[in-house]
Amino acid sequence: MKKILYVLLLLTLIPGLVFAADNFKSEQEKLGYAIGMNIGMNMKQQQVEVDPEQLAAGLVAALKGEDTVLTQEEMGQILTEFQQKKQMEQMAAMAAEAAKNEKLAQEYLENNGKQEGVVTLESGLQYKVLTQGDGATPTAESTVQVHYRGTLIDGTEFDSSYQRGEPVSFPVNGVIPGWTEALQLMKEGDKWQLVIPSQLAYADRGAPPVIPPNAALVFEVELLKVL
Repeated sequence: MKKILYVLLLLTLIPGLVFAADNFKSEQEKLGYAIGMNIGMNMKQQQVEVDPEQLAAGLVAALKGEDTVLTQEEMGQILTEFQQKKQMEQMAAMAAEAAKNEKLAQEYLENNGKQEGVVTLESGLQYKVLTQGDGATPTAESTVQVHYRGTLIDGTEFDSSYQRGEPVSFPVNGVIPGWTEALQLMKEGDKWQLVIPSQLAYADRGAPPVIPPNAALVFEVELLKVL
């Protein structure tokens, strides 16, 4: 919402903004149209519904220094109320999404827990051994090198060291709780599939924009080395 208010403020600060014809007569007209087009696309993307004619009227009056229909105090009050309304709508939408994701995650975990080879731990973490290694097992204080791929339960990939073409290294106690727990059970050479419930991942806050609230996460994790 701060972005919206910034855009509206920006409109009043750009001199020479005009309504472009089919053929631009100057660079100033072209710039004006480009800025207007960008602002319109941003407002549409953010689902800000306004009357285009009134938007234009307020813009022209402010740019020309003419008397405006609203006082600055009234303008500020309207924008503040609009911002508060949008925030409430966003909070309600996030709560609804979180509830939906929580239900889907529970169903997925229940079904996955019935699959052959899947182990469900007391914490709710699930794992399945894909490849068994025989190397060292890290502790919470260890640093490890791994390859991994992470997806949502619908298969949407949000991260992959395989795609980047190189493994990553990090401290065992420096990642989400589901990873920290699983890594301390693995050996060098192991490759596991993990299904991590949201309370062991990003919980109801998610990790926007890629991980929604209350999302269970699926990982393939290959422990290459304990450093």
